[in-house]
Amino acid sequence: MTYLPSTLIDRTFRERIVLVGVIFPDSSAAELDKDLDELALLVDTAGADVSARVVQRRDRPDPATFLGSGKVQELKEICLAVDADTVVFDHNLSPAQQRNLEKLLGRTAIDRTAVILDIFAQNARSPEGKAQVELALLRYRLPRLRRAGGSLSQQAGGIGTRGPGETQLEVDRRRLVNRMHKLEKELDVVERTRDIQRQSRKRGRHREVTLVGYTNAGKSTTLNQLTNADVPAEDRLFVTLDPRTRQYQMQGGETILFTDTVGFLSKLPHELVRAFKSTLDSVRLADLLIHVVDGSAENAEEQIEAVRIVLNDIGAGEVPELMVFNKTDVEPSWTAELVARHEGSLAVSALTGMGMDRLVETVGDRLRSGDRIVSLRLPVERGDLIAAAHREGDVVAQENEDDFVILHVVLDDVGSARFAEWRIPA
Repeated sequence: MTYLPSTLIDRTFRERIVLVGVIFPDSSAAELDKDLDELALLVDTAGADVSARVVQRRDRPDPATFLGSGKVQELKEICLAVDADTVVFDHNLSPAQQRNLEKLLGRTAIDRTAVILDIFAQNARSPEGKAQVELALLRYRLPRLRRAGGSLSQQAGGIGTRGPGETQLEVDRRRLVNRMHKLEKELDVVERTRDIQRQSRKRGRHREVTLVGYTNAGKSTTLNQLTNADVPAEDRLFVTLDPRTRQYQMQGGETILFTDTVGFLSKLPHELVRAFKSTLDSVRLADLLIHVVDGSAENAEEQIEAVRIVLNDIGAGEVPELMVFNKTDVEPSWTAELVARHEGSLAVSALTGMGMDRLVETVGDRLRSGDRIVSLRLPVERGDLIAAAHREGDVVAQENEDDFVILHVVLDDVGSARFAEWRIPA
């Protein structure tokens, strides 16, 4: 356990937080320390200060308070010593554990999920983003109502209490459920609209490339470099919540749609994954994923694994992936070692633009590698079809017959379907 003297921290506007972590038999002290470092960064992003850390080693969580009774008393004394407002657990708390802890500690007790939801609530900008965050918040809060028909008391202004549409002190369960249903219907409409847009893109033969990665890995900066977009990119967690799509014209004439998505995180709350389903569909349905990794992070491999866990959770585990290690301009940087360990990966600096030309070239090669050569037998008098075949794909060979032209063309699935009646059987 460590704590900072209250005189060293500016208490004017920010909450005072005590972090709590537990080392279980399947984890280590080093792993927990990294998790608590990340949780401290999340708390700072949410607008609060960490005053102390409390760690306990247990075989299993206590059903009533997660910690043992003696540790809870020690935690209470530490909270009093640093004048803490809130206790944040790195592990998920059940509603009963949360209530018991708040009663024993005399202050708010929340978990990592509540902190992440709070950050999302602060950063949501678009109507869709706000609706997604609110739905996630309501799903999280519903089981934490004091009793059916009772109220969920909110401490004004603290972490875990903010969020669009949730400003009243007491939330009626029936109204809360009705609000959730309304939000789900609104997001269903958004999802159907997105499906229509995707079908339009497929008809236009636009290839879709989605940027994924751990939060703050540099996805938005990469998108800006690739497409000259003006997407906000800051050194903060979860700046990007709404997907942003920008066009890029390849030298061969193909149009690629690059999409920036919300950053992933270890222990990403299930409520958020469910609420952001329509947004994350851009990942699942992409032709290629650019997995941006912070090459200056000491735990880059752990971040890669955390992203892949989320990709598998949303059904995108089989989408082709191009690993890109960013921040070669940062010292220290381990991009060279990481590229050596991951075959086919690239090293770039999204901030300076170093390696971006190679990235674009590799993206084009990877997309074309999924295409296949189709042989078409087209009538000579159908100049429109011959011209369309040249537009739709890359003609690699041509043979002339009396009344027909045989074209061997690299086509994707959409282009191949368009010329189905003219194809020569393999």
